[in-house]
Amino acid sequence: MTARKCLPWPDKRLRTPAEPVSEITDDIRATWTDMIDTMEAMPGVGLAAVQIGVMQRLAVVDASEERGKPVRMANPEILHASVQLRDHDEASPNLPGVHATISRPRAVTVRFLNEAGEVEERDFVGLWATSVQHQIDHLNGKMYFDHLSRVKRDMLIKKARKLR
Repeated sequence: MTARKCLPWPDKRLRTPAEPVSEITDDIRATWTDMIDTMEAMPGVGLAAVQIGVMQRLAVVDASEERGKPVRMANPEILHASVQLRDHDEASPNLPGVHATISRPRAVTVRFLNEAGEVEERDFVGLWATSVQHQIDHLNGKMYFDHLSRVKRDMLIKKARKLR
């Protein structure tokens, strides 16, 4: 397959909630493959379909140290989130050159359709949990910087515009 181009901020699709996936088809599997190729080319630890202009609730995450262990998810939803938070420096290929420290739950339990079309529930911890939450935000039309105060968010976007 191939790495795809990421939508540039402020493309309105990045603010549009993605459509649910009704079944896992060969087209969905091909999109996941392109998403993994795109994620690896960045390099990153996750990607949501909306980031490449595909308006479906699809995400891939691979926070493994050795790489090559991506989790493919359709319609991911968080069932449970830990009270304990974890800070992590987050960024997005949709707004290159900038990043910010975001606090998110350290662990989450997520339900999703896997590549076999089966409903799966899985616990994610640490960087895996951060990435899954980041991708679900994208699928809901949110960016990581929406978790910042208005002042910090405006400064981040202003800095990104200067870098273009």
